[in-house]
Amino acid sequence: MKMNAMTACASIGLMLSVAMIPVAQAAEHHLQYLQPVDIQVTALLPAPTEDNSPSTKAELGELHALITASSSERLARAKWDNDHEDPSLFDTVFDFKLEKFPKTWSLLKMVQNEGDASADVFKEHFHRKRPWAVDPSMPRCDGSSTAHPYRSYPSGHSTLGYSTGYVLAQLLPGQSQAILDRASDYAESRKVCGVHYPSDTEASHVLGTYIATKLMADPRFLKLFEDARVELKAAHAKGS
Repeated sequence: MKMNAMTACASIGLMLSVAMIPVAQAAEHHLQYLQPVDIQVTALLPAPTEDNSPSTKAELGELHALITASSSERLARAKWDNDHEDPSLFDTVFDFKLEKFPKTWSLLKMVQNEGDASADVFKEHFHRKRPWAVDPSMPRCDGSSTAHPYRSYPSGHSTLGYSTGYVLAQLLPGQSQAILDRASDYAESRKVCGVHYPSDTEASHVLGTYIATKLMADPRFLKLFEDARVELKAAHAKGS
């Protein structure tokens, strides 16, 4: 069920080329750079499997096995990741805090906003139940009885990690592998938390990469990207 690099690249190429009827974006977040026409539900991501399908049952089994095998340290890290849904997720990679660089932080928050608004469209369209809503025995790290049970696909946290990670890796190419590894680990935390299926985070990898590549093709965004790059370079940030 895992998506390899070739498949992901092919999917992104398809996204960039297919033009279909635009969908309305969800109300919670608002696109600032991307347009509704860029977010094509039927073109970008496949529909998730049904709750009672063999594929979903297999994914639930995979989650139970993953959580059972996770160390207390990994469970704690998943809980930390659950509680930190912003670009500071990458602070563990560096010897500095990203928020101390205002232009860089503003750029990454902008990417997060585009990712949040885009993911909302898919969540509202597919209305997939979270693992714990299908299987009440599923352990969950968020411990919240108020979490929305029908917003599983795709993962918002994972979309954040993959979209901001892609841009940050371009800003700090000398640390790109560590940044991308952290994005993957952040997505893995959603499974360890019991709040997302593997297919949710795989969809987020495609969506997050698509969002980042679209932004990196926008001259308005590139101007801000260059300002952030100069800021990091001036501070002699490792990898810049």
